[in-house]
Amino acid sequence: MPQAIVSALREHLATYVQDEPGALLFPGAKGGLLRRSGFNTRTRWVDVVKEMGLPGLHFHDLRHTGNMLAAESGAGLKDLMARMGHDNVRAAMIYQHAVRGADKTITDAIDRHISGAGDEDEGGSAAVLVPVG
Repeated sequence: MPQAIVSALREHLATYVQDEPGALLFPGAKGGLLRRSGFNTRTRWVDVVKEMGLPGLHFHDLRHTGNMLAAESGAGLKDLMARMGHDNVRAAMIYQHAVRGADKTITDAIDRHISGAGDEDEGGSAAVLVPVG
């Protein structure tokens, strides 16, 4: 768990969570399950995100943000899959691809290699074609 959220989580636990085994971390108004249909009202979600200057932000967007931050850390596919709770690589690869920037890095390296082809002496490595197989 990121240390940056520990104090906010402790405050939440002390304020909203009953001190008993199996207590819900995010209880509804009567202490039971927080229903999806009452989430926006109970949490004042729409008002809060407007006050933050982020109108239109959905709760599920927080999951996407967390996944992007995890992918930016350089975590491998298996680690991202475990963190996201996915059993296939498709979702994890979406996040990895979005943050890696590998395509631009590869393209830039090819450009440098091609543009430098005329700068090498005859027999220099910049102008060499490499056969496959």
